Amino acid sequence: MGDILITDDERDIRELISEILIDEGFTTRLAGTSDECMAQIAAETPALMILDIWLKDSNMDGIDILKSVKRDHPDVPIVIISGHGNIEIAVAAIKQGAYDFIEKPFNIDQLLVVIRRAMETSRLRRENVELKRGETFSADMLGDSAAFRNLKSQLDKVTKSNGRVMLTGPAGAGKEIAARYVHANSSRAGAPFVTVNSASIEPERMEEVLFGREDSGRGIEPGLLEEANGGVVYFDEIADMPLGTQSKILRVLVEQRFQRVGGGDKVQVDLRVVSSTNRDLNTAIADGAFREELYHRLNVVPIAVPSLEERREDIPVLAEHFIDIFNKAQGLPLRKLADDARALLQTMHWPGNVRQLKNVVERVLILGENADEITARELPSGEEGGSDEGRIVLAGGLATLPLREARELFEREYLLTQINRFGGNISRTASFVGMERSALHRKLKSLGVVTTNKAGGRVAYVEDDAE
Repeated sequence: MGDILITDDERDIRELISEILIDEGFTTRLAGTSDECMAQIAAETPALMILDIWLKDSNMDGIDILKSVKRDHPDVPIVIISGHGNIEIAVAAIKQGAYDFIEKPFNIDQLLVVIRRAMETSRLRRENVELKRGETFSADMLGDSAAFRNLKSQLDKVTKSNGRVMLTGPAGAGKEIAARYVHANSSRAGAPFVTVNSASIEPERMEEVLFGREDSGRGIEPGLLEEANGGVVYFDEIADMPLGTQSKILRVLVEQRFQRVGGGDKVQVDLRVVSSTNRDLNTAIADGAFREELYHRLNVVPIAVPSLEERREDIPVLAEHFIDIFNKAQGLPLRKLADDARALLQTMHWPGNVRQLKNVVERVLILGENADEITARELPSGEEGGSDEGRIVLAGGLATLPLREARELFEREYLLTQINRFGGNISRTASFVGMERSALHRKLKSLGVVTTNKAGGRVAYVEDDAE
């Protein structure tokens, strides 16, 4: 439920509180002095602190510790307890950022109510920050293609570790969804997931956005790394991060601490890092645009996210998922996909990948017909759009070729599309196109079409000498 650090100079008190909290499902750590308390915080930031005001044989009292923790870890709720309580002490503690003040001898039920309320407030504050940044994406992973199953298998292997993950793949393929899946299925699922959009932050503001700032007039303004403390920070399109910031991020990865802009004290953080890129970082390194040492620090577990072209079998499932999302979020009609629409979606060109598919679905639901099913004629047709009913417009130079060459080119492209649509499954392709398997194999051989393993599935392509 949560990690609670109990600091009290009376051993019996801290052990009693610990036993009660453990019975309630919490995990606890104990400290009897200020030095022990600060060492515990440095080792791992707690989810909540219970802190005594008066600490014998200590260099700092509870108020000093409160000030220090609120400076470095402002999101950690702190409940102050004291046997010498009075109004002045309570007011001083609340002014310094304490969540609540409880006087000894305290009622255990009262303490539990305060703790649960403080933990819930902290959780809601994190969620509110995420909502303000628009980070309400789903972590749903949908699909059944071989390429998708291979991706999900790799992601499942890294969820329980703390290793850094580098996600590669084209824009719009779903790299952030993959990162959120890792977070949602890890031991950090209850902690923040913070996205750093490297391409959208102005270079001159990058360090302030990441590290926060300290200003005598405005006080402390936590940055994204501080907000992500205890959870996952996701560097989206890491190749777009300025070189100067790269070196500072490298230091954070090594030390797990940093200084706010304008500040002097070090801020300790506990972060898991997931990053992504659609560019070749080795080329960026060779061009002097990316630091090689940072690359090796981030690229501990490389995982390739397949394009939509590589997982055509999943397109109907994804399209239906988006229909459901738009129905619930925007009240758009809950329509089904007709068979011809499914087939066309699986054969269309998707340079924008899953993001493009989502946009197409939304457009059809907004502008489409008032019918229970979405049909193929409502979908964008690209170069090969329909003109008159029952006719197609020939694309490119197809109309300029002799019949034999045009037929061969059409058959090759048609069969390539169908094989990839069915994930390289020759039996399903043969059934759909209406050919015997043996006849299809002969036809593919004559056209120079072969299949190979890629991204965990089979993909068809044309041999070079056949083109």
